[in-house]
Amino acid sequence: MIEVKYLKPTNSFIRFAMVGVANTVAGLLIMLSLLNLFNASYWISTFIGNTAGAVLSFYLNRTFTFRSKVRFTKGAPRFVLVILVCYIFSYWISGKVVALGIASFLPAGLHNDAAVLIGSVIYTISNYFGQKLFVFK
Repeated sequence: MIEVKYLKPTNSFIRFAMVGVANTVAGLLIMLSLLNLFNASYWISTFIGNTAGAVLSFYLNRTFTFRSKVRFTKGAPRFVLVILVCYIFSYWISGKVVALGIASFLPAGLHNDAAVLIGSVIYTISNYFGQKLFVFK
């Protein structure tokens, strides 16, 4: 077993990515469990799973990623705002990039897939900076 004192500290972006993996796995496990084991509806399953993932993300980013002391009442609304702004910004921009830039190089069936992949990269980077500079500052 590795003792905590021997673990090298990582930069906050690496910790942010690790938290992203953890909250994605947790959210998916909850969604799939509700959907398949408890026969909950698609919308209930995805809502509860995504909410649980977001709660875990807020907690881990506050304590582990950014080591912030921001109060929940101040940080939580900002957290939600950053997620929404980054989502709209990232996927709007990625759609434009594909439509105006690389669409002519891709088969028509891959336009949305390319926009999702580009949007995911933009979202991750913009969300990191929003959380770091606005939510957990």
